[in-house]
Parts: sequence; C-alpha cells; structure tokens
Amino acid sequence: MNKPNTPVDVGSPDPELKNSPIMEEMDEDFDVLAQTIEKNSCCYFNDVTYDLDEYVCSGSGELLRCENGIWVQKGTCDPENL
Repeated sequence: MNKPNTPVDVGSPDPELKNSPIMEEMDEDFDVLAQTIEKNSCCYFNDVTYDLDEYVCSGSGELLRCENGIWVQKGTCDPENL
C-alpha cells in the first residue's frame, strides 16, 4: 500500500465545521452512504479540503483515507502501521 510517511494530523472533527463522513470500510452502511452522498474527488475535515486518496491522522489516532467524499478508516497512525 502506498501511503505517505507522515499524514497530516488534523485533530478531532469540529461539529460546527464542514466534515465528510468517517466510516469503516467494512461497515454495512458504507455502500448505502457512498450512494447517497455526492461523488466528490475530495473530503473535508474541519473546513479544510483534502484530495482523493489523501491520508490524514485524526485526533483519536485513526488513519483516514479520502475515498469519493468519505473518510475511510485504514488503521492507526502508529508509525508501525504507516
């Protein structure tokens, strides 16, 4: 898997700012949500735009990847996982 060495640390999502949904890839609602949101080539985290396939680390230490407007959990931001 080709991941950047140091994903941006974005902190925790602020509910008052624009954020794309965060889901587990195997979540049974993933396909439903993917069909209901507008297909985007970017994701939002606290009003900041991130490109498709870009990785970030959330405040909870979760590694997230932007996939068609949805943040998908890809593990932890532990250096061993990157």
